[in-house]
Amino acid sequence: MSNASYRIAVNVEWTSKCNARCAMCPRSMITDPQVMDLSTFQQVLSRLSSDRAFRVIVAGYGEPTTHPQFDDFVEATRGHRLRFDMATNGSRLDEGRLRRMDGLFTTLMISFSSTDPDVYRAVHANLDQSQVMENILLARHTLEATKLVINLSPTAECLATLPDTIDWFHRHGIRDLHMSPTYYDRAGAMNTGDAPSERDLRAKIRAYGLSSQEMGFIPSVGDIARQWWLNRFKCIPRNTNMLINAQGNYTYCFNDIRHSHVIGHVAAMTLGQALIARQSTGPDPAFCNNCNLRHRYRPRELTRIALGYAKARLSAA
Repeated sequence: MSNASYRIAVNVEWTSKCNARCAMCPRSMITDPQVMDLSTFQQVLSRLSSDRAFRVIVAGYGEPTTHPQFDDFVEATRGHRLRFDMATNGSRLDEGRLRRMDGLFTTLMISFSSTDPDVYRAVHANLDQSQVMENILLARHTLEATKLVINLSPTAECLATLPDTIDWFHRHGIRDLHMSPTYYDRAGAMNTGDAPSERDLRAKIRAYGLSSQEMGFIPSVGDIARQWWLNRFKCIPRNTNMLINAQGNYTYCFNDIRHSHVIGHVAAMTLGQALIARQSTGPDPAFCNNCNLRHRYRPRELTRIALGYAKARLSAA
């Protein structure tokens, strides 16, 4: 396999430190949280091009707004031709930060669980719900060129209060509400035995007119086909995404929360080279055997996803 003639989403982790202890994130597995330095991020930026990446998501397993050089990192993206998005828990947004980000990031995605205070405290532990809700409304009224998206948590508690939560957002003019159709077990790191099934989550997404988060990782049907053909390991969730962790390492799989399988560093390897190196790897039993995404896409499911993707593209046209 001598090339990587397809595009992926690149997830860049500015920091693996976080000010929250969310129920759906096994942070106890991150034993040595890191903070990326600016020179490493500049190396990351030099490795990103539109022929390999169709979007860059600033997220990883930490909260990017806690980075001590947050403003400098935001400014470093200025002038880069790629699309940049950011995922955040919304706790540390303010007007100054929002104005700096406006237009540099295509989408600001805020994770939110429920308008019910008890549910929010249980799911987004350590965060101030009222402050986060104020920050969401501030973003709604401040952002002009950056799109605000709310990523709703797919836990059972959240689904029970989903109608009230959606109603609150709609009353405040916020309608870009997304949800994942899978409750990720992070390669077996979490017990998801009581979690909603994918069938139930897809039914909720349809019933409430939400957007499915998985569509954001599909650049084109052709790219997905080339990923499938060129990668020895036929795992679409892995092959559509490349995580560059806070140390500047390309990683084998986003769901390897321990970052135990590193492909190489941005200082020594281009993104294309990292993709080629990953293409030859097979499943890693240490976490692939327990991952609830490994066998997610069967032929029937791939057909349904392709049809959903085509419908979404036609609606956006």
